[in-house]
Amino acid sequence: MTTLDINCDMGEGFGAYTMGDDLALLDHVTSANIACGFHAGDPPTMRRVVGAAFARGVQVGAHPSFPDLQGFGRRNMQVSPNDAHAMVVYQVGALSGFARAAGGRLNHVKAHGALYNMAAKDRALADAIARAVHDVDPTLILFGLAGSQMIAAAEALGLRTASEVFADRSYQDDGSLTSRGQPGAMIEDVSRSLAQVRQMLSGSVRAVSGRDVPLRAETLCIHGDQPGALDFARSLRAALQSDGVVLEAPRHG
Repeated sequence: MTTLDINCDMGEGFGAYTMGDDLALLDHVTSANIACGFHAGDPPTMRRVVGAAFARGVQVGAHPSFPDLQGFGRRNMQVSPNDAHAMVVYQVGALSGFARAAGGRLNHVKAHGALYNMAAKDRALADAIARAVHDVDPTLILFGLAGSQMIAAAEALGLRTASEVFADRSYQDDGSLTSRGQPGAMIEDVSRSLAQVRQMLSGSVRAVSGRDVPLRAETLCIHGDQPGALDFARSLRAALQSDGVVLEAPRHG
């Protein structure tokens, strides 16, 4: 029996600005990664999305980022391991507070944007993030790109991990995601996305070069900010359920 978590980045509005239909998307995912204020999100949004996720039985995770509201956390920043540790502790602690205030508990952590992509290759940065998560709560699950330094760093500290794959992104030969600035980085066609997910559940993904790259698929990300995200999520979930895949989130210890 194949089990898969479906996660979505959420709570990425800010002030008067909204992004994505969080409440509708929550009906189609099993985990929610909620922005913590550094790249998007604000206290009312955090509280609202956390409460809505718990009401639907969706697991709640923190989605920390570089401090980059203007660039939506997608611009690379050079920070020391100590500063990266402090940033992640601050953001995870904030989201954990909202989870407790809503009568629940934080389940996982997934870095956002440039922080995520840099840590996938930079072991020192990955170590700092993993150590921050461990220092806040060693029972939290750390989501990271399948086969990346983030997974290795978390495992070295004894953290539980969830190897993440992407339904709506293309891959390179080293298992990294195609940069958003390159053609073909985003996959918007549901049938093509589903074909990629099915291959990933069998243990590999076809890179843009045509090469099949081995990977482990435990949690599947869909992006709430892409066009047609709700229809995309609904169709993908229905197809996976039709395939007999059990959709279930990993749970903290």
